[in-house]
Amino acid sequence: MAFRKIINDPVYGFITIDQPLIFDIISHPWFQRLRRIKQMALAHLVYPGAVHTRLHHALGAYHLMGNALQVLKQKGTAITDEEDTAAKIAILLHDIGHGPFSHALESVLMKNMHHEELSLLLMKQLNREFKGSLQMAIDIFTNAYPKKFLHQLVSGQLDVDRMDYLTRDSFFTGVSEGVIGYDRIIKMLVVHNGTLMVEEKAIYSIEKFLVARRLMYWQVYLHKTVLAAEMMLVKILERARDIGIKNNLNLSDSNLKKFLLHQHKNIADDPAPFCALDDTDVVAVIKSWQNHPDKVLSLLCNSIMNRTLLKVKLQNLPISEAEITHITQRTMKQLDIDEEAASYLVFTGEAVNRTYNPFDEKIHILFKDGQVRDISQVDNALIQHNLSGAVKKFYICYLKSSL
Repeated sequence: MAFRKIINDPVYGFITIDQPLIFDIISHPWFQRLRRIKQMALAHLVYPGAVHTRLHHALGAYHLMGNALQVLKQKGTAITDEEDTAAKIAILLHDIGHGPFSHALESVLMKNMHHEELSLLLMKQLNREFKGSLQMAIDIFTNAYPKKFLHQLVSGQLDVDRMDYLTRDSFFTGVSEGVIGYDRIIKMLVVHNGTLMVEEKAIYSIEKFLVARRLMYWQVYLHKTVLAAEMMLVKILERARDIGIKNNLNLSDSNLKKFLLHQHKNIADDPAPFCALDDTDVVAVIKSWQNHPDKVLSLLCNSIMNRTLLKVKLQNLPISEAEITHITQRTMKQLDIDEEAASYLVFTGEAVNRTYNPFDEKIHILFKDGQVRDISQVDNALIQHNLSGAVKKFYICYLKSSL
């Protein structure tokens, strides 16, 4: 009897797993850890339904990858069974290197290491465990495999990763502006001269996809309250690290403490401690620090736990030094703290978003006459140069009573 497992997904319905190797990878503790890492970090403080996890997203991207590969094979693209399986494994594991709260804490716990680098390290370790059966998936993930369109499906401006997170995040947040026609886009995929493209009939679906992504960034991912909450989370761990350098921070010899103080082993030599970290470790210490004697740390922790967040102001121009100084001094006086302590409660940042990056992996449109054009170059294109430029906004976070 052929191997077959099904998973009931709230977005796509039933997701089928028909290969024992893929089921074994999904069953691995490192993959199951993704159940304990929220896909959208602290966005649920603004959109209460946004509590889905990295595991949801990985399975959804796997499902879309299967659909895309099936469409391409139906159109005559040569894809072997081994390549089919490898591409599915590559997308399934593309986010396995995420740490607690995903992007929000990426540079705090693992210094100078992007989650994609960590994903690759873990994939290599899993490849050793699975006796080399993941090598082709690694080659696809790193764009070392000759059939480049397989990598484009994993990582590009029109990859199944983006298709799933836009579809899934809009579903769980209830933000209808993020809804995309992923099914039509996938049906219009084609490989031409070894490159992944979309047929001319999909132009409007692609434009909708790009506009939806722009709206989701400003309305959800870069929502000013989400920005404030996630930066507060960063400030909590930075403050804890500053205190932890001076004393043990009541963390004894916990796994989190080693990463917080950068005392952990080289992850390439021993990835197990990193793979033991998830959101629950961070939430547990935040709860315990609510009554910490450090005034700033306890205030930030209580603010996150009870959603009494810092106020945030978003604007098109940089925040003036005079305004930062004024608010900082008010905060110092209000809480009777020094300037260094106040910097954890008054801080600035930038939010950057672009609809389409013409310098990145381009979205090519294949016309019926054989012409190939970039999406921004088609006649009457909605996505033109004015929408391909980056939009930058500046923000300042501060205590509500410090103005």
